Amino acid sequence: MPATLAEIFRQTIAHDRPDTILTKQDGRYQPVSARELRRRVGKLSGALAGVGIRKGDRCALLAENRWEWAVADFAMMTSGIVSVPLYPTLTGDQIRYMLEHSESRIVFVSTAAQLDKMVKLWQDLPKLEGVVVFDRLSADDSRVIPFESLIGDEALTAAEEQALESAISEVRPEDAASIIYTSGTTGTPKGVMLSHGNVATNVRDCGFDITRADTCLSFLPLSHVAERTADYVFFSYGASVAYAESMDAVPKNMQEVRPTMAVAVPRFFEKVHGRVMTAMAEAPPLRRKLFNWAVSVGGRTIPYRTAGKPLPPLLALQHSLADAVVLKKLRARLGGRFQRFVSGAAPLGKRLAEFFFSVGLPIYEAYGLTETSPLITINKAGATKLGSVGRVIENVEVRIADDGEILVRGPNVMQGYFKMPEETAEVLQPDGWFLTGDIGEFDEDGFLKITDRKKDLLKTSGGKYIAPAAVEGELKSSPFISMAVVFAEGRNFPSALVIPNFDRLTAWAQQQGIPTRGHPELVADEQVKAHLQAEAEKACADLPRYEKPKKFIWLDRELSLENGEVTPTMKVRRRAVALRFERQIDALYSD
Repeated sequence: MPATLAEIFRQTIAHDRPDTILTKQDGRYQPVSARELRRRVGKLSGALAGVGIRKGDRCALLAENRWEWAVADFAMMTSGIVSVPLYPTLTGDQIRYMLEHSESRIVFVSTAAQLDKMVKLWQDLPKLEGVVVFDRLSADDSRVIPFESLIGDEALTAAEEQALESAISEVRPEDAASIIYTSGTTGTPKGVMLSHGNVATNVRDCGFDITRADTCLSFLPLSHVAERTADYVFFSYGASVAYAESMDAVPKNMQEVRPTMAVAVPRFFEKVHGRVMTAMAEAPPLRRKLFNWAVSVGGRTIPYRTAGKPLPPLLALQHSLADAVVLKKLRARLGGRFQRFVSGAAPLGKRLAEFFFSVGLPIYEAYGLTETSPLITINKAGATKLGSVGRVIENVEVRIADDGEILVRGPNVMQGYFKMPEETAEVLQPDGWFLTGDIGEFDEDGFLKITDRKKDLLKTSGGKYIAPAAVEGELKSSPFISMAVVFAEGRNFPSALVIPNFDRLTAWAQQQGIPTRGHPELVADEQVKAHLQAEAEKACADLPRYEKPKKFIWLDRELSLENGEVTPTMKVRRRAVALRFERQIDALYSD
């Protein structure tokens, strides 16, 4: 298996696919062949060398998922250049810090909007030498370079071929590959230094069952290590990778590409489930009853399918009928060819996982961090336990510390935090064990369950500890609740900020004859609040009394990235939310 990401590129090209990449252009998906990918990467690699960018130098990527991202990344990986991927949703101040801290010499940007960010920052970044723009834009500044001018359309010369192969061979597993800045739910973002060996071994050991028959839709940001490593897996095993136009276009792109696999975060599955349940709530009674029966039949197959066992004959017959009449049509809305999803970045609710398994769209939950390249554990076909994040992957060790913290050691563990030796020493022990900051436990079958983040555990004034993620997961099991954030630190009881599933709630309100002019008016209605209260209490019925939220704030909007309330991967910035809604939270405890 390849030992570096440069060798993974070589393996990608060796598959010689006519459609290694699928990209939306002129209104339809068009292929980029392996040979054309190699030509473009070779040209860009040569262009970077031509302006003095050398092995070990840093260059940044500020762009959405698209073929140019892959070309730029592979050009850096084959040259030993250290890539610094940045979320395109970052603000100017965040970008300035990361570019200055990483000392990036060049930044690749996607659009005019991203270029505008760089123009405003340029005077504060003396080490930034140029900006390469993917979109075809005109600029008076000679430091702004069109991407197309670097790759052209000419074939690689013999000298360029030789230079590319020579550069690939010179990259070593211990060489730095990327500095990935953590999204930072708290504190200053840290630049995680990952080597070629860190990521390449994770690609080798991940356990993904990928073949040339797969088409994989890439829509999580490539600046996130999970999607980036997953794409390396897809490429290295000869699958075709299709880039979504945007997050909003994912449903449409699924219909166009008909993918077999994708990596996503729980928020994606929550939204899909919410749309399905809203549609069913508005469906005629007979259709609704048929849907519920089919999902129930699918649910009874879960114990057999997660263990890789055949269905009993009668259940197999019922499931075949349910699939033909209902479930197959439901899957057709996502293209009709999906075989599996992989979920990570945040806890996936067990009931949500059960629903997707029931309808024939299995989600294999995984666990990892940027610092571990990222994968540590994963569920697999025939070896799945819902509610867990799977078993430890090959060549990685995991142990649970006395206080419940998950510790990891293996070839996937980062080199350290860039320019932050003290922070590195806090989490990376001399014997190689990495402190994840997560609390978890293994069951008798070796499946890992994540309880919560160590820093997120809440202690009530009565001395009780509450793991907020578990309570939030129960709240989100209600079809009327989209997101929840629990508060209890130093308080005498837990409370929660709740974001309703507005589609489902609006449909319910209309059935009750309640005016639905807008979200603020909707959540202010006393009958609506009573309904939401009942739903929240029902969802938390099985929790211990001290963990049940007693009071709620019903928010009339989604938490947003722009307001700093969630990260780009939709993780809640708990402290930022607590600060923003401090007055409303305090009011809950004033009575």
